[in-house]
Amino acid sequence: MTDAAENLDQLAIDTIRTLSIDGVQKANSGHPGAPMGMAPMAYTLWTRFMHYAPTEPTWPNRDRFILSAGHASMLLYSLLYLTGYGVSLEDLQSFRQWGSRTPGHPEHGMTPGVEATTGPLGQGFANAVGMAIAQERLAAEFNRPGHGLIDHFIYSICSDGDIQEGISAEAASLAGHLRLGKLIFLYDDNDIQLDGPTGLAFSESVVDRFDAYRWHTQRVEDGNDVQAIGAAIASAQADERPSLIAVRTHIGFGAPTKHDSQKAHGSPLGEEEVRGAKIAYGWDPDKHFFVPDAALKQFRAAVPNGEKLVAEWHGRFEAYAAAFPTEAAELKRRLAGKLADGWDSGLKTYGLADGVPTRKAGQEAINALAPKVPELFGGAADLSESNLTDIAGGGVFEAGNPAGRNIRFGVREHAMGGIANGISLYGGFIPYVGTFLTFSDYMRGSVRLAALSCRKVVYVWTHDSVALGEDGPTHQPVEHVAALRAIPNLHVIRPGDANETAAAWRCGVERADGPTALALSRQKLPILAGTAEKARDGVARGGYVLRDSSGDAAKPDLVIVATGSELALAVGAAEALEMEGTRTRVVSLPCWERFDAQDAAYRESVLPRAARKRVTVEALVSFGWEAYAGDEGAIIGIDHFGASAPGDEVMARFGFTVDRVAEIGRKVVRDGFHGRVATLEHGPEAC
Repeated sequence: MTDAAENLDQLAIDTIRTLSIDGVQKANSGHPGAPMGMAPMAYTLWTRFMHYAPTEPTWPNRDRFILSAGHASMLLYSLLYLTGYGVSLEDLQSFRQWGSRTPGHPEHGMTPGVEATTGPLGQGFANAVGMAIAQERLAAEFNRPGHGLIDHFIYSICSDGDIQEGISAEAASLAGHLRLGKLIFLYDDNDIQLDGPTGLAFSESVVDRFDAYRWHTQRVEDGNDVQAIGAAIASAQADERPSLIAVRTHIGFGAPTKHDSQKAHGSPLGEEEVRGAKIAYGWDPDKHFFVPDAALKQFRAAVPNGEKLVAEWHGRFEAYAAAFPTEAAELKRRLAGKLADGWDSGLKTYGLADGVPTRKAGQEAINALAPKVPELFGGAADLSESNLTDIAGGGVFEAGNPAGRNIRFGVREHAMGGIANGISLYGGFIPYVGTFLTFSDYMRGSVRLAALSCRKVVYVWTHDSVALGEDGPTHQPVEHVAALRAIPNLHVIRPGDANETAAAWRCGVERADGPTALALSRQKLPILAGTAEKARDGVARGGYVLRDSSGDAAKPDLVIVATGSELALAVGAAEALEMEGTRTRVVSLPCWERFDAQDAAYRESVLPRAARKRVTVEALVSFGWEAYAGDEGAIIGIDHFGASAPGDEVMARFGFTVDRVAEIGRKVVRDGFHGRVATLEHGPEAC
């Protein structure tokens, strides 16, 4: 390489550094140190290896780049501006400000070129693994000999904090097992984190750990050596395993007193330190957000290069479409996120019957959808035989069989959630994942990010109450649904029978702007009269009148509101009360979020304000039910942990019976009773 080329490389690298530190300094908030150390590896990757098109940021065959170390967001924003993604210099100057396209951490959908919402450490790592799984699966479905439409890499930069998070360990273990050879991580190995040297809390050999995960590993001892970084990336591309390149960098590189110091991690350098760093780079310290013409020209070559890549790919797609017109049309549909005509026609309508567990009805829904929704792709955390999540005959996705439709995640709930987000972000798939409802807590960070970034993911959470029985309180969810309902943009659906379950699956598959959680029963639930006719629309609206014996539709004597397995108790109690002359309405309310989003007229038609005598019943914590019980209603719930015994006995001892619900209904109507209703018994007290 000539001196001029080396000088241009250095100029471009220092442009990334100075834009990053200027953005953080102007905002008086952010993380300047990581971009200063990461700049050479990011520059090498973005200018010599990555295939992308700034003017067409969603081009399907682009390489993906995920900044798992999302706190270093000014690094990414600087690259997006420099390479021509439509991010402006003014956007960099408004870093972390209200209405800005450059928020504190990268947010998918807000800034062109940001592939994933990152910031919570480890999430981007798992997202990248999910994208690599999706790439393998889509290529297996659609590539044909001589027609490699889907063939690209997934790159990520991760930090010490990412590596320390358990989600990354889970995701890396699975990635190594699956031999995801298109996955390449650059590890910002700078020995510093917020509290100080990583040695305060972290002494393992990361490279040895990833060797044990069956990854391809390398070390680059000088994080400023562009040639060594490039050679390592080329070697990683040639290997059939996922790759980790540990690059020894220096946080706050060039800062006079904060070089290699945690003081450069999470706060602005300060004006004098910024000046000192610029002087060290040979820059004018009085120029802010300065971009040398030569550096900008070097980066902006990405625009014509990307347009050429896109044009060449579209040419290949036309040849593919001529040879395989059906497959080409299907790929276009999948990438556009459109459902096929008649996609839900196979969903079953159930007649009156004694009982079907809603997890079983969920399995039937999955397999009814699978032939017409080939983008349905997922699995469970070592619980496929309990969650009943397998696509029959779909095969297992694994090394050597990337066409499999069932993913074996192992006992890795948190990574499973992050991987599902990555599959959704990649496009072309509707991911679904399963575990017991009580273990949804292990996934919560990933679920929250799915909701935040509006990802279409379906969660199959079974064994949804104390009625699961003998496994006892460690496995019996009581507080989980309430906690999940608190996550904005997450639709939590707890269906009351098989018809409502089919409707819930329909909601999850057709929803385009966020995730859907299905809370399903282990035990059999009766098919209820009215759900065959009403569940499809009623579940889509979140709640509906299942039955009503009132002569005055606007003011029944009593309204019983229930979800899930308790819906049958509500129906039984209503039948008993109607025999006594109490005009009773039963409302199924499987999804609060959908119901609350309906217009006032619909909500009034289901829960009239004049109908003040109400009973709500759900075998979970009572928190949140005040909104539906009103100030003259009773709330039947479980505000303590469960107990180990057969499920029917647990429910009876806690008071979840038809007779008890009817008894509470009488008290509400006749005695004006209202408030929370204690269970008949408590589980064993351990404290």
